[in-house]
Amino acid sequence: MKKLLIFTAAYFVITMSWAYPWHLVWFHDLYVGWGAVTREQPIVPFGMAAILIQALVIGYLYPFYYKNKGNPILQGIKFNLIIGLMTYTAMGFATAAKFQIEPVQDFLIFHTLFQAIQFTLTGAALGWVYRKPL
Repeated sequence: MKKLLIFTAAYFVITMSWAYPWHLVWFHDLYVGWGAVTREQPIVPFGMAAILIQALVIGYLYPFYYKNKGNPILQGIKFNLIIGLMTYTAMGFATAAKFQIEPVQDFLIFHTLFQAIQFTLTGAALGWVYRKPL
């Protein structure tokens, strides 16, 4: 339980530190121009809740995958990239399918880059937290 809580905190801090500036500062105008962001004021608590749920699910499932073999950081990144595909498809392809996003390929390129970096960073934290007994 301790590792789950530590990972959840790490995942939250890393993801908020990465997602907030990516979507609301650095590339906000691009996302608005593509039609991927349509709210004048995003509902940040919903995004925070999604991040916490993701962290709890990933942190809960990881011990079933990791068997203390190999580099724990690389194993965490590998697992997180695999499970991140679920989030990626829902947030990327499903979003593009439901909303009038143009050009869709530009949105998907940025989304792919964002998700790959997010799940690599949080995967490294996952491996670090679960690397040995606390």
